[in-house]
Amino acid sequence: MPDDPRANVTEPTPSCPVEITLAALHGRWTTLVIREFLHGDRTFTELRHALPALSDKVLSDRLAHLTEAGVLARHRQPGWPPRVSYTLTADGRRLGPVLQALWDWGAEHQLSSTERR
Repeated sequence: MPDDPRANVTEPTPSCPVEITLAALHGRWTTLVIREFLHGDRTFTELRHALPALSDKVLSDRLAHLTEAGVLARHRQPGWPPRVSYTLTADGRRLGPVLQALWDWGAEHQLSSTERR
């Protein structure tokens, strides 16, 4: 861990940078939703097509959570029917390397755990 006074805690705290990152990524499907945005802006319908097994309710929840966390920006376009698109914020784009690191670590350890069985 870096030389940071917050790294010397004995239990998780909401101000811990790692806990803040994990809270932003919390929830099943969140990483896949973010992955879709790493390819560009998306509408709700485009996300439904990209992730067909994801229910509308969970997708709505994830979009609201990521917007509240500052990972996504929501843009409502005028007209009828209302059209809403989402885009990654600058902070959201910074999660790309984090997700890649998680993928790489998991890929390495997936092989190790399979070999151990």
